Amino acid sequence: MATATSIHAVPCSAGRPKRRSQRRGASTVAVRASGDASTVTLLDYGAGNVRSVRNAIRHLGFGIRDVRSPEDILAADRLVFPGVGAFGSAMDVLTRSGMADALREYIRRDRPFLGICLGLQLLFDSSEENGPISGLGVVPGVVRRFDSSKGLIVPHIGWNALEITKDTQLLKGAEGHHVYFVHSYHALPSDENKEWISSVCNYGESFISSISMGNIQAVQFHPEKSGATGLSILKNFLSPNSSGSKVPSRRKASNLAKRVIACLDVRSNDSGDLVVTKGDQYDVRNLGKPVDLASQYYIDGADEVSFLNITGFRDFPLGDLPMLEVLRCASEKVFVPLTVGGGIRDFTDANGRSGADKISIGSDAVFAAEAYLQTGVKTGKSSLEQISRVYGNQAVVVSIDPRRVYVKNPEEVQFKTVKMSNKGPLGEEYAWYQCTVSGGRDSRPIGAYELAKAVEELGAGEILLNCIDCDGQGCGFDIDLVKMVSDAVTIPVIASSGAGAVEHFSEVFEKTNASAALAAGIFHRKEVPISAVKEHLVDAGVEVRV
Repeated sequence: MATATSIHAVPCSAGRPKRRSQRRGASTVAVRASGDASTVTLLDYGAGNVRSVRNAIRHLGFGIRDVRSPEDILAADRLVFPGVGAFGSAMDVLTRSGMADALREYIRRDRPFLGICLGLQLLFDSSEENGPISGLGVVPGVVRRFDSSKGLIVPHIGWNALEITKDTQLLKGAEGHHVYFVHSYHALPSDENKEWISSVCNYGESFISSISMGNIQAVQFHPEKSGATGLSILKNFLSPNSSGSKVPSRRKASNLAKRVIACLDVRSNDSGDLVVTKGDQYDVRNLGKPVDLASQYYIDGADEVSFLNITGFRDFPLGDLPMLEVLRCASEKVFVPLTVGGGIRDFTDANGRSGADKISIGSDAVFAAEAYLQTGVKTGKSSLEQISRVYGNQAVVVSIDPRRVYVKNPEEVQFKTVKMSNKGPLGEEYAWYQCTVSGGRDSRPIGAYELAKAVEELGAGEILLNCIDCDGQGCGFDIDLVKMVSDAVTIPVIASSGAGAVEHFSEVFEKTNASAALAAGIFHRKEVPISAVKEHLVDAGVEVRV
């Protein structure tokens, strides 16, 4: 994690701000910024990827001035703080650099401020994340983890609905829409902080999704990844005097939506260019350019876009400059979450940023899980553990690629078996799912059930569950596999492989606990539009973002 060095703290008041009407007489001794209405000050303290926030601000026509010292915070006219990573690590960086005190003083002066995700949580008194750890102490309350002991899936990942409790400029036009959340910790409403709350969201219980007091605003969700609705919210902050734009909604959001994800299998062609292919059992066909397709999927309503570098099983794709360029260009046009996978062993490129919101780990996670199951020891050295520790488990997706192995009797194998909906070729009633590595080329002595349980313990925040037998067949998701794994873990599971019709999406959501469903070929070949999937799910009574 990058940290600021050789920066001296600025003496300032560390007390909790008074209400706006009581703050008008606050001193403004610091040098003010130039007052350029087209420039925003961004506090990127080096703890994670904030490229998407930068791109969203620039997309809306604003320039960015980066904070390099506490004085830059105090001189800002408008400050955006997109907190990323773990609470304790962030507070350590802010405190040692002197930026924590500068932030408190800036907020005390009631200067325009927007905190995003961890940028909201850090405003509270403390957090239980690897704690208790003291926060900035601006808003009363403690940040706590969602309780997964009663079956709640944690992290809270996906598009959820806001219940607006205070009329604010920031949230104008957001009523009735889904916005994108990805977090394991949350702040609860209380009598002490009720005057701060501008919206709440329900996930197991009602938690604070945004706060507003004077010029101080903060949101738990990610406006930069919430599509047109999120861009409208950002514009409300950046241009508070504009009329704003209300995004049309055909259906009022009510709770957490099931996600429809578009996947692009990317490979290098003979000219060295990256192209999108579809692998039916890993046989490839060129289907277009990745950035153009990703942009179209965003327009069509995809809730996330996933890039899989299928030539990256031996090489680290984030060291692949063309792949990095794809991520950079896609993040300038696609304002929903981006995931990259294929040979992943790290989260950053040489410049410290990948451009991805989530990283999908495959083979390396299998080997880490095997070692963990053999020894019972978490070494902390695997890419899965390291990325999860630094950036949070919500940044880590583990891709599981199994194939069916039929057996007549469950006692024949040491792995978890399921009774199949359809019998095997020799009349077998049971099967276990053997995991593979290297893009399905090599089988490993571990089952999908065992792997899923192990990677959850090692720090995975989400599972992308493929099925080699179903890939490219268009006969539907492997319901037996998806149900087995989604019932076994308390982290979100993405169903993948086999979608061929809109009915396959409703089937997997109705019969399993899958949080999302992913498809590639049917979207690439325009056989089934994303909009048709969403319309079918609405008709089937499944909550989706429309």
